[in-house]
Amino acid sequence: MKTVHAVYEQGVCKPKERVELPDHCEVEFEPRPVGSSAANGAALADVYEVLSERYESGESDVAARHDEHRQAQARADPGLHQ
Repeated sequence: MKTVHAVYEQGVCKPKERVELPDHCEVEFEPRPVGSSAANGAALADVYEVLSERYESGESDVAARHDEHRQAQARADPGLHQ
């Protein structure tokens, strides 16, 4: 038998192409994410790992720096933050 690609939606695996099996035939398979959804899951896991760590930026008041940045943006483009 060949490999069959399917999409998992609402608890059901739907083959992306016709499969030559009789209706109600029991099959065995090992689900394995492929393509972008698998890559996205791995990438998000990496992002969450980095975010869970603490870093010392050297800035003691990050909120003040944020306000300073927003004020500079508002001066450069007065219509940006209305």
